Amino acid sequence: MKKISILGSTGSIGTQTLEVVRNSDGEFEVAGLCCGKNIELLFEQVKEFRPRVIGISDEEKANEFIDRLKTELPDLDAEVYVGESAPTAVATIDDVRIVVGAMVGVSGLRPVIDAINCGKDIALANKETLVAGGDIVMPLAKEKGIKLLPVDSEHSAIWQCLWGQPEGSLDRILITASGGPFRGYTKDMLKDVTLEKALAHPTWKMGGKVTIDSSTMMNKGLEIIEASHLFSIGVDNIDVVVHPQSIIHSMIRLKDGSVLAQMGKPNMMMPIEVALYYPRRGPGFMEKFDPFAQGANTLNFEKCDTKVFGLLGLAYYAGRKKGLLPSVMNGANEVAVNAFLNGKIGYLDIERIVSGVMNEYEKTNSASKAGSLEDILNADKEARILASRLMETED
Repeated sequence: MKKISILGSTGSIGTQTLEVVRNSDGEFEVAGLCCGKNIELLFEQVKEFRPRVIGISDEEKANEFIDRLKTELPDLDAEVYVGESAPTAVATIDDVRIVVGAMVGVSGLRPVIDAINCGKDIALANKETLVAGGDIVMPLAKEKGIKLLPVDSEHSAIWQCLWGQPEGSLDRILITASGGPFRGYTKDMLKDVTLEKALAHPTWKMGGKVTIDSSTMMNKGLEIIEASHLFSIGVDNIDVVVHPQSIIHSMIRLKDGSVLAQMGKPNMMMPIEVALYYPRRGPGFMEKFDPFAQGANTLNFEKCDTKVFGLLGLAYYAGRKKGLLPSVMNGANEVAVNAFLNGKIGYLDIERIVSGVMNEYEKTNSASKAGSLEDILNADKEARILASRLMETED
């Protein structure tokens, strides 16, 4: 039985990971669960899976949770950790083999690094861990001999296509994108985008931040940088292919010109299952892909216009520059997306803020390197300050 911990257990990936566990016939034991503030759902998860370690980042919510735990589950033998140290406590449980990194944003970076230092394999769903910290995470993973198991559907697809391929045979990566809710829009049309429209993704059900990133195509920008680290390939050898059916989850092209694709229904539980069961294949309890089903027998591929979706172009730029610029880009994007979600800025202001922060940062930090976690977190902090200033200036 594999013991696992889940960082971000109440989010989309976390809840679907627990669904995989439910259907695993005792293959996995949940040793630790961690969330930010959704203590209602966390309590239900704790009641069902009875983890030994529980983490809650929000201190006020944690007090409510602890009181309820004492009243309703007095027989539960579990330690509860609160505040910034909570994710690390859940990530470093002694006998856990796999840590599911499903926290949103750069806050997921430190606990993943702590888990790697403790020799845990990482089922990684948090893009920002490698976007901001890839320069230190990848060497550390190699040093510790742990496995980074991609959970993003695109990176899982690339990873699966590479199984059994000779080293050095990869020529190009083709990351697919549904196109989001604004596929086919012009820049002028994006001026009128509302929050409601941006959250109406045509294919995937995700959290607010990830859904907005999908609509702006920043999620593909983050995936490009993440793939560059995971598969040791330059960003200019990675293409974004708009594929509205979301049947092909990504493709690779090998040196001899062969193209391999991983296909299936758009369901995040499949890549989660692949990661948790690796190197074996899981039981496959989800609905099977039917190539003759309506919509499955037509596959379209389109280019993504980076003039319309400028954040994708900024991500390519950051990926070429490397160093701390990807962390700066990510930090600025997190601030801008949060502001849009809270009605403080318009849709196109997200791109304006990210671009402005990157330009401002490069004026004084053009040769910055990501030498340590502190370097990355400091760059992230500076980016957030710059982004907030830009928003205040506009007001």
